[in-house]
Amino acid sequence: MVDRWPRLAAELATALREEGESDLVNQVDSLRVLRECGCGDDFCQSFYTQPPPAGAYGPGHRNIGLSPHRAGMLVLDVVDNVIMFVEVIDRPPLD
Repeated sequence: MVDRWPRLAAELATALREEGESDLVNQVDSLRVLRECGCGDDFCQSFYTQPPPAGAYGPGHRNIGLSPHRAGMLVLDVVDNVIMFVEVIDRPPLD
């Protein structure tokens, strides 16, 4: 992710620090974009950083809503303290 969208990676790390999620900040530099969301909504640029689940994430799952300093929303799906999915909504194009 850092090579593809360095500005988003830096913003994500900053927002996680501000939320006190230091364990997750350490993951940002190694996040991989495995696959884009694929929902087809023009406001969505979300992507998986781990293989998608077969159904719901289940136990150990939590959502972390972040308030970045730019427009739009970032919401992370985290399972057992591993970032699984980065929801990128209503933001300028990442590319």
